[in-house]
Amino acid sequence: MGTAALKPMCIVSGTERGRMTFVLIPGASGQGSNWHLVADELRSRGHEALPIDLPADDDNKDIPDYADVVLAVIDSRRDVTLVAQSMGAFVVPLVCDSVAVRTIVLVNAMIPAPGERPGDWWANTGHADARRQADLRDGRDPDAEFDPFVVFLHDVPQRVIASMQVREQSNTPFASSWTPGSWPDVPTRVVTGRDDRFFPAAFQRRVAQERLGITCDEMPGGHLLALSQPTELVDRLEAYQLEPERR
Repeated sequence: MGTAALKPMCIVSGTERGRMTFVLIPGASGQGSNWHLVADELRSRGHEALPIDLPADDDNKDIPDYADVVLAVIDSRRDVTLVAQSMGAFVVPLVCDSVAVRTIVLVNAMIPAPGERPGDWWANTGHADARRQADLRDGRDPDAEFDPFVVFLHDVPQRVIASMQVREQSNTPFASSWTPGSWPDVPTRVVTGRDDRFFPAAFQRRVAQERLGITCDEMPGGHLLALSQPTELVDRLEAYQLEPERR
C-alpha cells in the first residue's frame, strides 16, 4: 500500500473531468441531509451526487440492511465513488461486494478491522484514551458531560446548525460482526479533520496507517467536514478522481 502524500491539487471542473457519481454515506444517525452542502456543490460542478438516508433509528436494521439501502440508490450505476463519514465506513465493504466502485473516500472514519463489531471498535482502537489526551492537550475538560455543540458542532456555522435534523442511532448495528476478511481492493483515500475533537487527528492517522497502510490527507475542520468545510471537501473529492491510487 502506498503512503505518498497527495500531490498539490489541480482543481478541475466537472465538465473538464467528466461527470462522476458520488455516493454520500452518512455516519451515525444516518441522515443524508448532513451531506446537502456537499451534494449541492458537486451538482454545481456537473457531477451526480447521491446522499443516502439510512434507517438508523430502526432497531430491526443492521449494517447489511444499511448496505442494501445504498445499493438500492446506486441501482444500475457503475464506477461510482463511495464517500463515507464516520460509522459509514462499516457499510463500505458490503457495498463494494456488489457494485463496481472507482474510489473510496473515508471522512473522519471508523475504519473497521476484519470481523470487527462496530461496538468493539472503540476499545480496539484505543479511542477513549486518544480523545482524553487530545482534550487535555487542548485545554478541554476530559470528564465534562458530553455536549454535541462542543464535540461535533464547534466549527459548523450557526445557520447550518439551525437547519439540521436530529435522529437517534439504534444500538443494533454495534452488536453484530459481519465485516469481510479484508478491505476492498479499491483505491482508498482517508480525509481527516485536523480540528476533529471526537476522532483526534493523531488518532485517525494511527488507525489509518495500522489498518489500511494509508497516510491521511488532513484538512481544516472538525468531525462534520461536510457541514463546516463543504467546498474544500469537494475540491478533494474531485482531485481524487485524477489521482485515485493510494493503495
